[in-house]
Amino acid sequence: MQRRDFVKLALAGAALPLVPRRAAALDYPTRPVHVLVGQAAGSSSDITARLVAQYLSDHLGQQFVVEIRPGATGNVATEAVVRAAPDGYTLLLVNSQNTINQAMFPDLPFDFRRDIAPIAIVDRVALVMEVLPTFPAKTVPEFIAYAKANPGKINMASAGVGGPQHVAGELFKYMAGVNLVHVPYHGSTPALVDLLAGQVQVMFDVTPSSLPHIRQGKLRPLAVTTPERVDFLPGVPAMAEFLPGYEAFGWIGYGAPKGTPKSIIDTLNKAVNQAIADAAVKGRLLDLGALVMPPNTPEDFAKFIAADTEKWVKVVKFANLKPE
Repeated sequence: MQRRDFVKLALAGAALPLVPRRAAALDYPTRPVHVLVGQAAGSSSDITARLVAQYLSDHLGQQFVVEIRPGATGNVATEAVVRAAPDGYTLLLVNSQNTINQAMFPDLPFDFRRDIAPIAIVDRVALVMEVLPTFPAKTVPEFIAYAKANPGKINMASAGVGGPQHVAGELFKYMAGVNLVHVPYHGSTPALVDLLAGQVQVMFDVTPSSLPHIRQGKLRPLAVTTPERVDFLPGVPAMAEFLPGYEAFGWIGYGAPKGTPKSIIDTLNKAVNQAIADAAVKGRLLDLGALVMPPNTPEDFAKFIAADTEKWVKVVKFANLKPE
């Protein structure tokens, strides 16, 4: 009897530490949450992160603080979140850069699909091929003709080696048969600065960061990278109209370290879905040129990530891209 009572007491004592952890998950969040962004300040990732984070702060009762951690095409921020405690207080603003990196960098010290738990996808983002209004070509066919007549003399900016902008541009180079000089930057913002200054001549950029300049007449859009035209750029053709089969997308979502309690993932998933359904948030995202996603589950997002990874692996091999 004494031994049996001792075993019962031991088992009860072993279970006690689990109670506060469950309570912490149910009460989440009880302190500020940090959202790491691996892209430059002012980029579409930064803009979207702050927009959704503000909604989460207002509706979950704690501050969601956005931290910019650029470097190594987003891998610095991703690794920091991978190594963070899986308690829901360090999140990652995930995007297509993460899936591209799977193909570009085979020796990373982490596996994005394995080590980051999907929360929800926020939007998909078209890219736009853009030049200065003074550039000699006004259409994609004219650009291709000009590039072929001036091989190696046109500089193509990107937000970094292996980023969506770079891959979209390299795919264009391959399919159009032109020789453009790739000039990588540390994010869209500095690349756009040099494009507007005429230091580089063309860029494939995500619409959220480029639309303001296009609407102000500072940049001329030649084509969008979606299979079809988009409403927010009326009159701008799709690249597939000139290069059949061409397609390149960016996307943005939220992720957490692997092992984060399901109750916390579910809380965040519900809140992010509510954020992108909110009229003010959705309107702002649409105004930025994003294609807002319908409500989705972590499982939906995981399937999306798997499919996107496979697509970019094919594109990287197709264009024979290598990290520099």
